[in-house]
Amino acid sequence: MEPQLQTVFLVEDAPFFRKMLGDYLRDLGFEEVVELPSGRAALKHMETAACPDLVCLDLTLPDISGYDLCEHIRKSPTMKDVPVLVVSARDLPEDKAHAEEAGANGYLGKPFTQEEFTRRVQQVLKDYGPPRRTP
Repeated sequence: MEPQLQTVFLVEDAPFFRKMLGDYLRDLGFEEVVELPSGRAALKHMETAACPDLVCLDLTLPDISGYDLCEHIRKSPTMKDVPVLVVSARDLPEDKAHAEEAGANGYLGKPFTQEEFTRRVQQVLKDYGPPRRTP
């Protein structure tokens, strides 16, 4: 049996994309989609929140770069193993390489279809988590 998808942190500054991705993630079965409009909001939320099953992260944020936020997640004792999927309009090979160096588990360039997003999320979850929960 598949583990229940509980929580995803969605870090995206563009309201249109945040709503669209939030809807896609709810369609995938996530019970809680925490929509965070900036890197600072994400850092503040991560200080007190329970560990999510996935982080979806834009690279171009108004305050802290997605690369820096991803590195912060990888250094966090509680979040270091959480799968991170970068979803970004920055789609050059060097952007993907930099995201991978920062610790991202997957990368999806904008624009994309809901099917492409679903496949990428499922692949990242299959390959990197979430850990099986015991009842």
